[in-house]
Amino acid sequence: MRRRAANAAVGLIDNHERVAFLHTLLGAPVCLRPRRCSHGDRIEERGHFNRALIPRMNTVRLGIVGMGNIGKHHADYLLAGKVPRGELTAVCSTSPHKLEAYRAKGPRVFDRAEKLIESREVDAVILATPHYQHTSLGIAALEAGLHVMVEKPISAHKADAERLIAVAQNHPDQIFAGMFQLRVEPRYQKIRGLIQNGELGRVVRVSWIITDWYRTEAYYASGGWRATWRGEGGGALLNQCLHNLDVMAWLLGRPARVRGFCQLGRYHNIEVEDNVTAYLEYANGATGVFITSTGEAPGTNRFEIAGTRGKVVLENNRLGFTRNETDMIEFSKTAKVGFSKPGVWNVEIPFENAPAPHASLMQNFIEAILDGAALIAPGEEGLQSVELANVILYSSLLGQTIELPMDGAAFEKQLLRLIAESKLEKKVVEIKNDDFTKSFNR
Repeated sequence: MRRRAANAAVGLIDNHERVAFLHTLLGAPVCLRPRRCSHGDRIEERGHFNRALIPRMNTVRLGIVGMGNIGKHHADYLLAGKVPRGELTAVCSTSPHKLEAYRAKGPRVFDRAEKLIESREVDAVILATPHYQHTSLGIAALEAGLHVMVEKPISAHKADAERLIAVAQNHPDQIFAGMFQLRVEPRYQKIRGLIQNGELGRVVRVSWIITDWYRTEAYYASGGWRATWRGEGGGALLNQCLHNLDVMAWLLGRPARVRGFCQLGRYHNIEVEDNVTAYLEYANGATGVFITSTGEAPGTNRFEIAGTRGKVVLENNRLGFTRNETDMIEFSKTAKVGFSKPGVWNVEIPFENAPAPHASLMQNFIEAILDGAALIAPGEEGLQSVELANVILYSSLLGQTIELPMDGAAFEKQLLRLIAESKLEKKVVEIKNDDFTKSFNR
């Protein structure tokens, strides 16, 4: 309460009066210049008092903006107490019927995001709105002094993502995170370990066939924004596959060039991509393919990475590592015969599923705010998956290979043209009692 009172009162007085006021209220030295005080704590330039001297919060008050499927999922585990020191104190939706269930559960309800952001009821917000709103609401929340967790994608396109990241970088005292929960899955953590500790050698090829994102026409009709250029900014790449593209960037970095082949509305009455094949080349010479679809059943989920010391394959909830006894390049150079190859040994790497991946990543967000813990998924890293989704689509639209980093402004112009030329007319039919958690893909 002292901290809240201080923040409210300080806004009414100038910097010199502020020093005296805060010294009296907090009983601690306050600095105005960007320097180090005698007690050694760095002071920020904006005339702020030393945050380290304010009594620490022991709970983070969270507000959710957007109460669709994923917003409701976040609310459910927060209200169930799955995130220690995180308290859901506010929810927001422009659809009144989505708020009724929360009126008796404790959180304050809002019908406009701006009202929640300005309410002083929250310390942090979770943005779970349609994609285009992530940028404007993220900027508004950061400028209001709030910590921000953004659902995927952090923005609908690269240019917007860069705008959001620029504002976050101007607010270094606030935590800016992305909801990329596959990073807490042990299967991907173990693959990352194999790459980072050199067990795979130098990566030479990656292949991910993930065509088990099957969706029906009813799914696409369930929201007016779904699968439209104006409402979503893309299809399978930006919606279903953002987590997979994030994992690829997290494990392997950004490719140097991309050639995409996207079919728009092949399987559904939509205007965006629902069937995709992409070819990737990396700066070290490694190559890759990424194949996805929301219209193929039963579909496949097979992730394979080959290196000079072996290959790792993730499929059917099993992680297999075939290890070369000798680096394949060195073996080739020293072998005396033409048809031999390195001996191998095969290992099945055990792993468990993360029991509650969204809650686990939210716990990390809370610990970053309260304890200074390192973020598992910093918000600025969300740029990588947005850029990959954009560049695969952009390459297909242009019919050419594109070098990375891509021109975000050029893609934004292309997207605006698609929006202006859209002739799609959607009839929205809301789905009731559908189990959203069935859509989660590991």
